[in-house]
Amino acid sequence: MAETRIFEDLIRDHDRQRDLLDRIAQTSGDSPERRALFEELRLELQAHAAAEEESLYATMLANPDLRDEARHSVSEHKEVDDMLGELVEMEMSSNGWLTRFKTMRDRYLHHIEEEEEEMFPAAEKDLDDATKRKLAAIFEKRKPRELERAEQEMPGDARE
Repeated sequence: MAETRIFEDLIRDHDRQRDLLDRIAQTSGDSPERRALFEELRLELQAHAAAEEESLYATMLANPDLRDEARHSVSEHKEVDDMLGELVEMEMSSNGWLTRFKTMRDRYLHHIEEEEEEMFPAAEKDLDDATKRKLAAIFEKRKPRELERAEQEMPGDARE
């Protein structure tokens, strides 16, 4: 049986992120609910991206057949991180915040759709089971550490 745990871990995160995006979109103004959900999303996205880059993407970048897809995804992570940074700085009750949130949400949903429909299947095919097991272990170890780190670091250009 093929090893799929790394992809299952990532998709489980994506499902949680989709739910948070939907729940935030249903809030309004500078409410405690919107603030709490957005903070949960911010932490989740920052930790997920970092752990994914340190596990799956690092391996894909070393593989000539997967390198272009990994580079594309890393650039999309940076784009979403920058938008998160803008949202943190904006007044949550403004129309501009909601507009920017919707743009970020659409970009991120497009990103994870590409990952799930194109990148993960390509990686699953090209990587051997031992490598996929190793990547799952790395991701599962890094994600909690990256959540702790995200609590201390805001998204956006300041992280560079």
